[in-house]
Amino acid sequence: MIDVSDDARSVLGGSFSYFISVQSWLGDQLLSDAVPVSAGQEETDRSLRVPERVTLTVPRVDDEGVDWTPTADDSPLAANGQTLKISLGVGIGQGRIEWFQRGEFLIQETEEDVDGQTLTVTAVGLLALIDEANFIAPFQPSGTIGSTARDLLEPAVPVNLDGAPVDRSVPVSAVNWDSDRLQAFLDLLDAWPAVSRMNEGGYLEILPDTTPTAADAVRSFTDRPGGTMVTAAGTSSRDGGFNTVVATGYAADGTEVRAVAYTTVGPWSYPAGQANPLPVPFGYSSPLLTTQAQCLAAASTVLARKQREAVKRRYTITAVPDPTLQDGDPILVTNDVVTDLLCTVEAMKLPYFAAGGAMEVTAVSVA
Repeated sequence: MIDVSDDARSVLGGSFSYFISVQSWLGDQLLSDAVPVSAGQEETDRSLRVPERVTLTVPRVDDEGVDWTPTADDSPLAANGQTLKISLGVGIGQGRIEWFQRGEFLIQETEEDVDGQTLTVTAVGLLALIDEANFIAPFQPSGTIGSTARDLLEPAVPVNLDGAPVDRSVPVSAVNWDSDRLQAFLDLLDAWPAVSRMNEGGYLEILPDTTPTAADAVRSFTDRPGGTMVTAAGTSSRDGGFNTVVATGYAADGTEVRAVAYTTVGPWSYPAGQANPLPVPFGYSSPLLTTQAQCLAAASTVLARKQREAVKRRYTITAVPDPTLQDGDPILVTNDVVTDLLCTVEAMKLPYFAAGGAMEVTAVSVA
């Protein structure tokens, strides 16, 4: 969750004034500090390789007669490396506005709408730079996992390792990535194990993969009096239901090392669960794993993600927009069926304008 003052936090979830400011940058060059935007929405989905996507509507010609159609390589809305720094504002009374940066996004496409009066700008998370930058020759890392993460992402995406897990050396001779740079980075995270999240300041944070508790919840959603939630519809599916992950690697002498992680709670728990009393395994292998302890940590991380993506209870929450909420945030959900159920934000649709209506959050139960 994005940090804001207590004054701003006190108005969120109720009736408040909502503002947006969009800057266009090309590297360290500011192309425009006030892109006119008449509508917009941000979508995030943790299951995607590039989780963030923003859609903005811009008048082709604004009130001052400026034509925003990208006609040159360095036009503010051209898709030549231009990024949009989006800030949102919350009215906190007496004419005051508290601004905070929501994120930095890479322009993917700008096209003129059929009416000829507006432009639709589509922007995506900065990991899109890594997704399209495949290796042109096999990549063999050296140094540590942390330095390898930087080698894979920088200078396209700055990496913050301040809160990262304990670093360790990479077994150089065993690791050789051929083409997919982003997948190499995702494999690196699983083997560490760690998780990443794009910070609103435009850099990638790498953090330990931990299970949140109720005390970690950043806010509550409830449909009870005084709450801001309109609906919370739940779903359940067997698709992708794994209760076991087998992780394998290789020790320094070339012998195979292996560890198994099991789901221990809920209907998919092994072996006492009712969903399936037999193991439903998912295999994971990485040359970055050289000890059984590393295999077990990686297996636990992959298992938690598989459970989160598939078999946990999912809730679609419709609520008053909270522009400080981010993917991965732990929240509490209360409706007619559950009370203070601990969940994480897995996907979200956040309107940038009051006229955009409610926010939609896909939350997945932790337990």
